[in-house]
Amino acid sequence: MSENILIAAGFGGQGVMLLGQILATAAMYDNKHSTWLPSYGPEMRGGTANCTVVISDELIGSPVTDSPGELIIMNIPSLLKFEPALKEDGLLILNTSVVDRAPQRKDVEVVKIDANKIAEEIGNTKISNMVMLGAYLEKTGAVTVESVEKALRKKLTGKKAALIELNLKAIEAGMKLARK
Repeated sequence: MSENILIAAGFGGQGVMLLGQILATAAMYDNKHSTWLPSYGPEMRGGTANCTVVISDELIGSPVTDSPGELIIMNIPSLLKFEPALKEDGLLILNTSVVDRAPQRKDVEVVKIDANKIAEEIGNTKISNMVMLGAYLEKTGAVTVESVEKALRKKLTGKKAALIELNLKAIEAGMKLARK
């Protein structure tokens, strides 16, 4: 059985919910089972936000986990909250544009991505979440890039459809960084 359990976490407005939705939808396009479970802090923008995504080849018993195998961390409060729960030998993808301290864990793989800087270079700081998603895809292979593109096209409609190509560039940039 193949299973990926991810928590993506950051401040509201950093796009962690969209990242999770895209990933869960892409898993369905890849004929996998998936769940997406959002959790919001009491504030709207600027408050805490995270989501748990489970992707599996088999039926999923619960969308909740106490020990994820993978984390995408967009800010320091999320690192402090979720790092201790990460499974041994887990994967921690860290947005070093915002997180200016090293993780405490030495028993996990840490991938450092300067996501905001890369997003700005591409042309829009709001796509840092997709840079992080690209790094995640490169390191895990949880879903295919083709399915992610389909999920983006499904989710980003109307005026937001103009952002699809920019998001795809961000994903590719994140993948390239994770290869290093």
